[in-house]
Amino acid sequence: MDARELFEKGGPTMWPLFALSILSLATIFERLWFWFKTTRKEEELIERVLEASANDEWDTAAQLAKQERNRKPIGRFLYAPLKRTNPDPETFKLALEASAEEEIATMRKGDKALESIIALAPLLGLLGTVLGLIRSLSGIKLGDLGTSAGGTVTLGISESLISTATGMIVAIISLGFYRLFQSLIFGQIKLFRGAGNQLELLYREHWLNIKGKSINEIDRL
Repeated sequence: MDARELFEKGGPTMWPLFALSILSLATIFERLWFWFKTTRKEEELIERVLEASANDEWDTAAQLAKQERNRKPIGRFLYAPLKRTNPDPETFKLALEASAEEEIATMRKGDKALESIIALAPLLGLLGTVLGLIRSLSGIKLGDLGTSAGGTVTLGISESLISTATGMIVAIISLGFYRLFQSLIFGQIKLFRGAGNQLELLYREHWLNIKGKSINEIDRL
């Protein structure tokens, strides 16, 4: 039995299951491409920005982050506070936090679609099986048991299970990639938190040095 025959024998719910499978695959491939671009050489960018910041080269750090802001979430995250002109430490921190929230929301794109598919696909498969059972059993009579008519009913029942299997396959594949994407998001949250904390600490030290120099200049006057 080829795929076309399976599809036809699966019943009317195979069409919405087919639509869900297309939506699932489109979401998965889009997210895989997104994560491929996102995670590629991002730690190298963090190291370069933090190294420039540690050397008090804040313009260089801002330029490095700016170059990657259109390609990587971490670039936009780091550039958000660095693009400001001499912000106080609290404003610097708020810029980091606001940017992190925005980028994490972008990373969660597609989650709702996969969650819906994971929930709907098994239910549609089960509905298809129930409809198939109703169709198979509706015409059977007690006297047909053990006859060729009973064999036809058995075949109809086995065919009605096709939709359930299809729904489970769609849901399982979607769930597997959904968990993968969630683990990548958690990894990015950890990465953002670590890079943000280090950058904030470096800026606070830089800010205190500026304030200290200003006080010394006033004292000399």
